[in-house]
Amino acid sequence: MTDTAIARFDADAAARGLRVDLVERPPANSLEDAAGLLGIEPGDIVKTLVVKRHDGGFVLALVPGCRSIAWKKLRSVVGVNKLSMPDAATALEASGYERGTITPIGAMGDLPVYADERILGRRVALGAGRHGASAFVDADELVAAYDATVADITDEEPARA
Repeated sequence: MTDTAIARFDADAAARGLRVDLVERPPANSLEDAAGLLGIEPGDIVKTLVVKRHDGGFVLALVPGCRSIAWKKLRSVVGVNKLSMPDAATALEASGYERGTITPIGAMGDLPVYADERILGRRVALGAGRHGASAFVDADELVAAYDATVADITDEEPARA
């Protein structure tokens, strides 16, 4: 992450009064690896996903670890007929962060945030805008800071073999 992105992350958290604890960690190859390195359950990690609207705009979806976007549910909440996952370069351009590091904190474009209801009421880890770090925040404070729309927008991921 560039110094500009670090400054953007820090300035946005401060401007919103959001308490963030950054934790440095070795690189992780999966959600499960990251959870193990942080000493938490995979469900306590929140993935921030850039989602493209049919009109070319973007939104951020906050998805608990071990869950995935339920497209029909998210389309209904966003109020559109078509959503898709952009490629990595487009997600970077839309948010200012690389995949695996995306966070609403300091994201470019003032993107609307949609949070799955299952993140509420607990402390969660999410992308910190750079590899090798995680940001711990109170999920309720995060939702409030970004005026996120909270709804059931995910499904349980199928068990892996």
